[in-house]
Amino acid sequence: MQKVLIIGAGGVGAVAAHKCAQVPEVFGEIMLASRTAARCDAVAARLPRPIRTAGVDADNPRELVPLIDNFKPDLVINVALPYQDLHIMDACLECGVHYLDTANYEAPEKAEFAYGPQWAYRERFREKGLTAVLGSGFDPGVTNVFCAYAQKHHFDEIRELDIIDCNAGDHGLPFATNFNPEINIREVTARGRWWDRGEWLEIDPLSWSMTYDFPDGIGRKKCFLLYHEELESLVLNIRGLKRARFWMTFSESYLTHLKILENVGMTRIDAVDFEGRAIVPLRFLKALLPDPASLGPLTRGKTCIGCLLKGSKDGIDRVCYLYNVCDHQECMREVGSQAVSYTTGVPAMIGAKLVLEGVWKKPGVWNLEELDPDPFMRDLNRYGLPWVERFDPAG
Repeated sequence: MQKVLIIGAGGVGAVAAHKCAQVPEVFGEIMLASRTAARCDAVAARLPRPIRTAGVDADNPRELVPLIDNFKPDLVINVALPYQDLHIMDACLECGVHYLDTANYEAPEKAEFAYGPQWAYRERFREKGLTAVLGSGFDPGVTNVFCAYAQKHHFDEIRELDIIDCNAGDHGLPFATNFNPEINIREVTARGRWWDRGEWLEIDPLSWSMTYDFPDGIGRKKCFLLYHEELESLVLNIRGLKRARFWMTFSESYLTHLKILENVGMTRIDAVDFEGRAIVPLRFLKALLPDPASLGPLTRGKTCIGCLLKGSKDGIDRVCYLYNVCDHQECMREVGSQAVSYTTGVPAMIGAKLVLEGVWKKPGVWNLEELDPDPFMRDLNRYGLPWVERFDPAG
């Protein structure tokens, strides 16, 4: 039994804490820390066993390092803001603790999603004998593992990859985001980007769409091409990849509200002067929007996230669709959360479990497709995210 420190008490942090608490044979002692200690206490009150809580500013090393040193966790699960990734990695190096996160680093002043700043830590973690696992959420995370599993078992080469993320849930509100509004809107308003025959191509935000027929009764939905960080590592680690794209569904209401907010400047990430104070419009908007953690009781429907892979095995072309369907209300009944937080928090727990068990304990900095996918795939079925694979003739 080992100790884990979870930093971040939003929707994902609450799910990760709940799922870790369900596995006491691995997570012997748990601490949940956030800038607002009261949020941690509220999460702790709903868990099946006691955990410790603390307040910490993850941007402040003078708070972060003493907290880690005093609690002495074996691993830190970072589900705080992506802006804080490097601060937390620095603290883990200083304190000699393994590290895991669910999203790549972003600079606050620039909407850019890149693993480079974290990959630069490889030698430092290797020299200290520490493991850092990047992007152990769903996308990135499970989607990376799906690709690694397909590469290991079903393909000699994968030529085309489409990651398709559908949230067919409905919370009934005019406009709300299912995860951190600031991160969500930065992601959606960025230029679309995909990999094609050795180069990155770009388009205007939300300017390219397709319709996909999702399984399990979800049906046909319009999907938009976005850039998503897992593409950056997958194009390096998946054999034979010629094209890689990421797609996500949005409701018409969401798109209409987003366009209006963008047109009036509320999605800006640069500071503006307001009555003598500098404020960032997007952060002010975040304060006005519903907390994603509050959407669980309201949301009905399902998510479906998967990888559509085209390639060949033994000289024969094949298509494989690997996916998970998750029901918002089932997640609510189990952990008090909607499915978007659930599908990120569960893989965070599974990745942490595999590091603590020694299965993924490997000095250095790693994306999930670089690690053995089989134990992760087994644990997805065991801990609430069962997956399905379908094979179709190549088209």
